Amino acid sequence: MKERLQELQTEALAKVTESSTLSDLQDIRVAYLGKKGPITEVLRGMGKLSPEERPVIGELANKVREAIANELDSKKAKLEAEELEKKLEKETIDVTLPGRPVQVGGPHLLTSIVEEIEDLFIGMGFEIREGPEVETDYYNFEALNLPKGHPARDMQDSFYITEELLMRTHTSPVQARTMGQFNGSQPVKMICPGKVYRRDTDDATHSHQFTQVEGLYVDKDVRMSDLKGVLNRFAKQMFGEDREIRLRPSFFPFTEPSVEMDISCKVCNGEGCSVCKGTGWIEILGGGMVHPRVLEMAGYDPKEYSGFAFGMGPERIAMLKYGVDDIRHFYTNDVRFLKQYHKA
Repeated sequence: MKERLQELQTEALAKVTESSTLSDLQDIRVAYLGKKGPITEVLRGMGKLSPEERPVIGELANKVREAIANELDSKKAKLEAEELEKKLEKETIDVTLPGRPVQVGGPHLLTSIVEEIEDLFIGMGFEIREGPEVETDYYNFEALNLPKGHPARDMQDSFYITEELLMRTHTSPVQARTMGQFNGSQPVKMICPGKVYRRDTDDATHSHQFTQVEGLYVDKDVRMSDLKGVLNRFAKQMFGEDREIRLRPSFFPFTEPSVEMDISCKVCNGEGCSVCKGTGWIEILGGGMVHPRVLEMAGYDPKEYSGFAFGMGPERIAMLKYGVDDIRHFYTNDVRFLKQYHKA
C-alpha cells in the first residue's frame, strides 16, 4: 500500500507539472483528492491492515494528499498570475493616445422654441400653467363655449377614449381649469404650453400630435389694445424688431371679437414672394377677447372682468423662423436635422 501511495503522488505531481490551464488543475484535484479518488480508496482499505501498519499508512496518505494539494495550489497561483499578466498586456491603455471626442446632446428645436416663448412671456408677467393631456369633454369643449352638438366641434376631429374623456385638442382647457380654480376671486395672467392631439392626416404641414402655447389675461379693464401690444412685442422679439403685425377679423367660439395675427414676411419685407404667396404677410396665430359666456362659466362677472386669449403653434413658429419646410422633421428624430439647430 505504501508503494501505491507513492506511485499516486509521483503520478499526480507529474500531471500538475504538465498542466497548462486552471481547468486542468481542477480536473486533477477532483481525480486524486476527490471522494471517489484513488487515495480515498486506499484509505478505505486500511481496515484490512494490521494495527501496527494503520498509523504508518495513515500518516503517509496524509503526506501524499498534502503534497499533491500544495503542488496544485502552487501551480494554480502561477497560472493565475500568468493569466492576469496576459490580460493586463491585452488591456493596456496607451495614455499618450488622443482622447475620443464626447458627443454632447442638446435641446430639441421645439423645446428651445417653447423655452424661448416661455422666457418672453414670463418677462411680461405671465406665469406658466400645465394640465392633463387626457381631458374631460367639459373642460375641452363645454367650458370654452362649445356645448355638445356645436358645429365648431367638427373643426377639431378628436381622439375620444370614452364619451366624456378624450385626448385634448388644444391647451385651452388649462385656461378653463385655472379660471375655475380661482372662481372669479383674482386676475389670471398665464400661458400654457403642451402637447395636443387631433385626428389629422400627417403631411408637410399637419400632424396628429403637435404642441401649442396658449395665453390668457383676465382682469378689470383689459382691452383689445392690450392684446395687440402683447402680440406685437412677441412678434418683434421672436422674429426681429423690423417685423410688423396686423390683426384680421376671425371667429373662435371662446373669444368675441376674434382675430388672426399676421406678421410681415421677413423674406420679402412685405413686398410679396412665394413664401407669403404674394401677400407680404404670413399668418402666425389666433386670439381675441374672452367670450363673456366663458368668463361666466368660470365664475367671473363679465360686467366687471374682461380678458384676452391667444394661441400659437411652436412648430409653425420654428418652421417660419428657421426655414423648416416639413413639420415631420420635428418628430422623426433624424440626428442630421437636429444637429443643425443645436446650440453649443
